[in-house]
Amino acid sequence: MTSRFFVSAILASSVFAVAVPAKADSFNFSTGGPTNAMASASRPDSAGKTEIESADDFVTTATQTSITSATFTGLLSGVVTTPTVQNVIVEIYRVFPNDSTVPPSGNVVTRVNSPSDVAFGSRDASAGSLSFTTATLAATFTALNSVQPGGIHPKPGQTTGGDGSITGQEVLFTVNFTTPINLPPDHYFSLGDNRYDSKDARYYGFVPRANIRGKPMFIYFSIDFVNLFDWRIRWGRLGEGIG
Repeated sequence: MTSRFFVSAILASSVFAVAVPAKADSFNFSTGGPTNAMASASRPDSAGKTEIESADDFVTTATQTSITSATFTGLLSGVVTTPTVQNVIVEIYRVFPNDSTVPPSGNVVTRVNSPSDVAFGSRDASAGSLSFTTATLAATFTALNSVQPGGIHPKPGQTTGGDGSITGQEVLFTVNFTTPINLPPDHYFSLGDNRYDSKDARYYGFVPRANIRGKPMFIYFSIDFVNLFDWRIRWGRLGEGIG
């Protein structure tokens, strides 16, 4: 069985995993060293700011693969001193059309070899499911072109030529997963409606396909919530079909 997955990255990434059960061979995936050709934006979801993801893919042929650690290189712009990173989130996606609305929205030219709509697995430093360290590789690093927030557009205006060069600190992130991300066949990751405080698959693990009944059809309600006095309804998402 061959399975393809996408893992979060910024400039370059590597993943260390072992194929389980015990005594199986280790597995390592790397995109190679970073270059100065392109930098793509990446940030977690937060109040008033949508999630932006950068990713690359890897292939595993094992019956089950357990990811234990990862490294990636990031460009932190607008930083004049030693950077302080508050949180790191790593998500694993299968390849479209898995875990996705079919047919897709049509906003992009093709979905071939693209990540699925919904994450297969997730680890979050703020939830205690991963730990990370950072190391500055270069105090100044310039990427010749970039894709920054607001720089991605639906077709037919998808070709923008990029947002131009960007300069910042080149930082290496080393991530270790408190609980390995296991990639068993025909299992799914379920995420609760409260991303930051739900007893979902981060608590009870992946759900076998045989245990899933029915499928979600549309978004019933959606808000940006900071506290009881600071929140807003995401009107554009109400009733949106999710396949």
